[in-house]
Amino acid sequence: MADMASEIPINIEDSVKETIQNVTEKPPSSIEGIAIAYLSLVIMAILPIFFGSFRSVKYLNEQKKAGERHETMSNKDALMFPLVASCALFGLYIFFQFFSKEYINLLLTGYFFFLGVLALSHLLSPIISFLVPASIPNIPFHIHFTRGERDNKQDIINYKFTSYDVICLLISLCLGAWYLLKKHWIANNLFGIAFAINGVELLHLNNVVTGCILLCGLFLYDIFWVFGTNVMVTVAKSFEAPIKLVFPQDLLVNGLNASNFAMLGLGDIVVPGIFIALLLRFDKSLKRNSEFYFRATFSAYILGLLATILVMHVFKHAQPALLYLVPACLATPLALALLRGDLPALFKYEDQPAEPEADKSKKSE
Repeated sequence: MADMASEIPINIEDSVKETIQNVTEKPPSSIEGIAIAYLSLVIMAILPIFFGSFRSVKYLNEQKKAGERHETMSNKDALMFPLVASCALFGLYIFFQFFSKEYINLLLTGYFFFLGVLALSHLLSPIISFLVPASIPNIPFHIHFTRGERDNKQDIINYKFTSYDVICLLISLCLGAWYLLKKHWIANNLFGIAFAINGVELLHLNNVVTGCILLCGLFLYDIFWVFGTNVMVTVAKSFEAPIKLVFPQDLLVNGLNASNFAMLGLGDIVVPGIFIALLLRFDKSLKRNSEFYFRATFSAYILGLLATILVMHVFKHAQPALLYLVPACLATPLALALLRGDLPALFKYEDQPAEPEADKSKKSE
């Protein structure tokens, strides 16, 4: 009896601790808070696609004016991408199983801090140029470091920037320091949105066939890693880096210190986004003063995202967003192009047509 009596307080204490832990693991969320979180995720997802698409048109035009060819994804690259992504994802999962999560995230945080500062600086550049008064001069600078002389001279560093770019860099460094110190969800989202906009702007699919191959491959990739295993969900929850957008469902209850997050991976924004941006460039090539295919597919993306959120909320289980986004983003433009008689033009369109062999041989000479 004495032995049993001595065990009772310990059992009660353990049970109380377990109850407290279960209560505190998932902070309470109101219906309104959940609705705000999902709506905010949708808005944060569509803004990078919208602005990134128009920036991609501008970027491509600048490349063409400068006579430069932008690197684009080939069909082979699109086929290999899901395999490479699968290897990277599973590798991270193994690392998190055998090594300390804190040390891995420390290394990744430093890496994404550097990339995030550059992405945010690039995004802020036109905004700062617009906001800074004309009375403050925009002084150009040029860092040029070469090796060798005359015909043997090679550029090591050849970088041009302005005083406005320095302002962008300082602001980005301050935001980066905030993220490093606090890991606050707002700082995370600022970097995530910057990554997404830059991705949609700079990552170009050259034609629709490549886009179809990439989207279909990642469609299968997303389904397998979410429904077939717990790998993607585990990595997403363990990975403390701005590769996802988050918004607290308990914001109305706990304010800015809320911690029960709804999340959306940047891949679910950037991958459909680069395809939608391609359709905008196709619209511009038709010279009809219309953005028909872009707007239709953009609307389909929003509906697909809402469907993802609805199913996730109803079944209380993480959903592969591309399961809903890929059919919406592929079926919409293809069906509309078929009805309007633009299907041959859609499949023939290329951002950068292949160079004739004669031109290639001249350049090599």
